[in-house]
Amino acid sequence: MLRSALSSLGLFRRPTPSFAPAASVSPIAAMGVRFRGQLAPRKTKYRKSQKGRPSFPTGGSIKGTTLQFDGYGLRLLSAVRLTAGQLTSIRESVKRKIKPIKGAEFYLRVFPDVPVCVKGNETRMGKGKGAFEYWACRVPAGRVVMEVAGGDIREEVAKQALKLAQVKIPVKTEFISPKTPPRLGTLVSGELGKPEEAQKLVAVQPQLSPVLQSLQARAAAGTARHAPPA
Repeated sequence: MLRSALSSLGLFRRPTPSFAPAASVSPIAAMGVRFRGQLAPRKTKYRKSQKGRPSFPTGGSIKGTTLQFDGYGLRLLSAVRLTAGQLTSIRESVKRKIKPIKGAEFYLRVFPDVPVCVKGNETRMGKGKGAFEYWACRVPAGRVVMEVAGGDIREEVAKQALKLAQVKIPVKTEFISPKTPPRLGTLVSGELGKPEEAQKLVAVQPQLSPVLQSLQARAAAGTARHAPPA
């Protein structure tokens, strides 16, 4: 009776338990929330993967070594693994520099989609892979990392803007323009490209079975036999 009267007046409260059930944490929440301007994939098939090493185009491919937006860009001279933090810092610095130029745009040609996991120092071997640390991307040598184009941007201004990005990249880079030829390793030449044989569309002749070949031969022989003499 006394408890009901106190509860009606708001003076009595039911005691809360000292512990609460642990909420399940999704893999995406464990790796951090992705915001709109953040360089991170929206969805991945697996939480962790091997970070790997940058590849080398052994087949002679020059894909990604030239400009796509008819402006100015930076091209790597050696392979490297770039992190999302480095690319974000580069993007902010270059965009701040070209902001006064109306119509100028910054284009990032690579995207960090490889999860890198790190274990603590002096940790014993085993007990699974380390925890997720950051996103990264593997960039081979000769690949164009970023471009600045639009707004009739001058070459001097583009060099100053991309110079801010060069100091943030841990390997040597080169400034390229629309007239710069493609690169294959250490070879830079305008003659690099698809060979003429690869550009031709070769028509594949259908192969006939031996029976059809014999019938065709018999028909040709019969036609030649009944032909009038010249």
